[in-house]
Amino acid sequence: MRITGTNATSLSATPSAARRAGGGGTFSLSDSETPSGTSSATGLRSIANLDGLLALQGIDDLLERKKRGAAKGRRALDVLDELKLGMIDGSLDTATVARLRVAAEGLTESTGDAGLDGVLAEIDLRVAVELAKAARR
Repeated sequence: MRITGTNATSLSATPSAARRAGGGGTFSLSDSETPSGTSSATGLRSIANLDGLLALQGIDDLLERKKRGAAKGRRALDVLDELKLGMIDGSLDTATVARLRVAAEGLTESTGDAGLDGVLAEIDLRVAVELAKAARR
């Protein structure tokens, strides 16, 4: 949005006239006046940025580990339910036991959350018991 008044042309002409009247001088630094510590400040700034990025990745990684751990636990519980239903129906097959072995992988990995790690350890123990019972049959 542009606001114009009765004397808008005279206001806008004043700064450009002042610039033209200032002469043709240019700004320049001599070789002796160049700052010497610029590279160290830039290096420190880039290290700080890198530390910040790594910290953000660590937070993201923690959340991702929790999500992966919870998903592995859910899959293992689902396969345990299938095993239970197969035992009740009498239709227990080797494919369910094989899926249980696959679901057991990674349950002992640390997620960074002590409560979730405890629950996953209990699920892992239950899976190990069911696999031992299935191996006996």
